[in-house]
Amino acid sequence: MVRVAFPSIKGTRKMARSGGDHFSQKESARQAVWDRLVALRLARFPFPPHGRIPNFKGAEAAAQRLFQLPPWSKAKRIKVNPDAPQRYVREEALRRGIIVYVPTPRLRAGFKRLDPAKIPKDKIREAASLSTSNKWADDVPLEDLPRMDAIVCGAVAVTRSGCRCGKGEGYSDLEYAILRELGHPPALVATTVHAVQIMEVLPRDSTDLPVSLIVTPDDTIRVKDPPPAPTGIAWDRLTERDYQEMPVLNELRQLCESRLEECHTRKGQKKNRGKNR
Repeated sequence: MVRVAFPSIKGTRKMARSGGDHFSQKESARQAVWDRLVALRLARFPFPPHGRIPNFKGAEAAAQRLFQLPPWSKAKRIKVNPDAPQRYVREEALRRGIIVYVPTPRLRAGFKRLDPAKIPKDKIREAASLSTSNKWADDVPLEDLPRMDAIVCGAVAVTRSGCRCGKGEGYSDLEYAILRELGHPPALVATTVHAVQIMEVLPRDSTDLPVSLIVTPDDTIRVKDPPPAPTGIAWDRLTERDYQEMPVLNELRQLCESRLEECHTRKGQKKNRGKNR
């Protein structure tokens, strides 16, 4: 049997307060956070937290704190990731009458819409839970996705400067890039995490989605000048496997090509009208 040695609770608390969490590799930061949540007994179901956007003690309190702040407090439509700790965000949003758009896990089935007007109050918790939400969710074609008032994404680790590290598969980055590719304006992005998930330094890639607001069960951190967010899809980074596993990318590519063709047609018509004058 292989025994995994976690840092002591006392040592981990000291590490969390020291501000010395500088990481040059994202995987090292992820492992440190996952181990720390286990060592401090802060991880919550599903277990283990490793390999996931980890659920944490106080996730519900963090969600309630988030909705005290604009634009989340006044939002009508928001996008929220499907992971376990943000279930409380989805639930709180629905209770407040906010329409919630949720990307399906790994984007395999695109996006779903949860409309609180169609969900009985005693079924909101069921609708907010990933395992039972399909009964209350509607499929949403890309071209029908509306402008979002705000966005909530999950995180494994974050910094006070707005850098964010997910579980390593890039779905939150891609979801935001899809909205921008569709012509949606930039939207503020928040994450809910435990305080021990806040690092001092994280490496960053040009396609990474930054956050403007970090909310813990006990604190709110506004990022004054976050790194730039994606402005669209990095098409050259996609593989054939990506297109096979995420049909929504084919839908987006076809939609973009159709719009480009329409744009060229309009330009040609305008040019011909000018010649005929």
